[in-house]
Amino acid sequence: MSVKKPISRRTFLAYLGTGAAAIVATSTGLGVLPGKALAADPLFSFQTNKISDAFQPIEPSDSDELVLPKGFKAYVLAAYGDKINSKGDTFGYNNGYTCFFPIEGSSVNGLLFVGHASIHSVLMHGKKPQGQPSAEQIKAALVNQGASVIEVYRDQEGVWKMNTDSIYARRMTGYDPIELTGPAKGSKAVHGASRVQGLLAGGSGTRTLWNTVLSFEGDHTEASRDAGLPSEQYGWAVEVDPFDAKSGLRKHTALGRFKHGSAAMTLSKDGRVVVYMGGTSQHGCIYKFVSKGTYAASAGKRNADLLTDGALYAANLETGEWVELTIDAVQKKLKDSDFQIPSPLKKIKEVLTGMFKEQADVLTHAHEAAILLGATPTDRPAGLALHPADHSLYIAHTSHSRHGNIHGHLTRLEEAKGDAAAAAFEFDTVSYGGRQSGYSAPGAINFDSNGNLWLSSDIQADKLNQGSVASFKNNGLYLLQTSGSKSGPAMQFASAPMEARLTGASFVPDERTLFLSVQNPGDGTADSAQPTSHWPHRSNGKPLPAVVAISGFNY
Repeated sequence: MSVKKPISRRTFLAYLGTGAAAIVATSTGLGVLPGKALAADPLFSFQTNKISDAFQPIEPSDSDELVLPKGFKAYVLAAYGDKINSKGDTFGYNNGYTCFFPIEGSSVNGLLFVGHASIHSVLMHGKKPQGQPSAEQIKAALVNQGASVIEVYRDQEGVWKMNTDSIYARRMTGYDPIELTGPAKGSKAVHGASRVQGLLAGGSGTRTLWNTVLSFEGDHTEASRDAGLPSEQYGWAVEVDPFDAKSGLRKHTALGRFKHGSAAMTLSKDGRVVVYMGGTSQHGCIYKFVSKGTYAASAGKRNADLLTDGALYAANLETGEWVELTIDAVQKKLKDSDFQIPSPLKKIKEVLTGMFKEQADVLTHAHEAAILLGATPTDRPAGLALHPADHSLYIAHTSHSRHGNIHGHLTRLEEAKGDAAAAAFEFDTVSYGGRQSGYSAPGAINFDSNGNLWLSSDIQADKLNQGSVASFKNNGLYLLQTSGSKSGPAMQFASAPMEARLTGASFVPDERTLFLSVQNPGDGTADSAQPTSHWPHRSNGKPLPAVVAISGFNY
């Protein structure tokens, strides 16, 4: 893909999940950004601008079902514990991010990459461990996180299924050996390691321009601690080639270590690779990596080496500047006797001074470095998406109840002169969650060909159906209509089963099938004999995270 020439719609179909639409805040939802053309984007390709004709919005639901509009059907492709290949590998737990890779351009057969973010001790083991987990429990936690590659197809009756005989299907777990790349490789910060054990907390990701996946490690704290694994070896971007198991896995340390949320990849005007990232924790920052070298389509997957060398920045939203995270800048700040440690860090100056000795330390402790250097802590910037025409960045800030941000909000970051490698940007809040906008706690976001926003809510299980979020009932998937002169509250497309989240939207090239993760059903279960969900209602009655294929897009 090149920013020097127009990008075809088919090319964008290869980069599902990176699009965005120009939007501005209105009293009820989102409106059209004046002067911005709405470019074609891969989510859904409606043959009409009347997007409301595509489905009849559903009402909020508190049922233990995946509720869809009339005419739509969901097929469970793979659920926790399902066999995925002839070797007997099984589908992991809490599936999140998904990404579809067509086989020979097909819209009815391809590989689906699926991240696995975490486990649920009670639902997996019957009870929550008291004290240190057993060896068996630790093994289960490591095996069932990471990622899966499964092969999926649509049969002659239109039913989507998983091909368990696929030569491509495989698991990546907390046991796989993974090579480190970039400045932190072999450094003291990662305990001298050049290779580490395992992919943990593979909750989110993005497709690369060379057709691989970056799987971003999220909240790995409990899993790495329980297994006695060095925390500093987790929280990185892990590159996976779905079609080539022999290529191995690589953690790219140049992109920084923190609790990763979503990400998006693009090119600067001079052809350098830019990766935008969000920190999914409270007080998380917005980051971007800019490669030193330039992208060449002819180099194919060798472009992956661009992720081993470059500059990492964090956003100062108040000044509209990207702050480069360097060891010189951090050490200078800490040597300033008048400098006061920002409150989100909760560490004294002496401890921080001991943490930062070389650039590898800055990358390994990127969150701390970002806050020290003036980057703005935000309320969980979990979802990111790029405008396909001007490449402005949209961010979903999920919520922070202690800040009074109960329902979250959406923001927009526009780079100076439209260049992803720019040092400065404009920043605006474009929509606030709540009853007036029809959504709460925005998580994953994406945009359709009419420039309308699709949004997954991420209300915590213990908050659902009560208090200020009671009217939203279960988590859902929403459309915020912005095309033409229309705007208004979000229209709900799907409602999740009890205590589940809907995330990881991914689409086939003809845009007639939507893949979606149903994550954490029964998340509030305290007694395995009395689960709070039974979805997907199999014979054993246990709640099972699963990925589904949704059909019914008739246009």
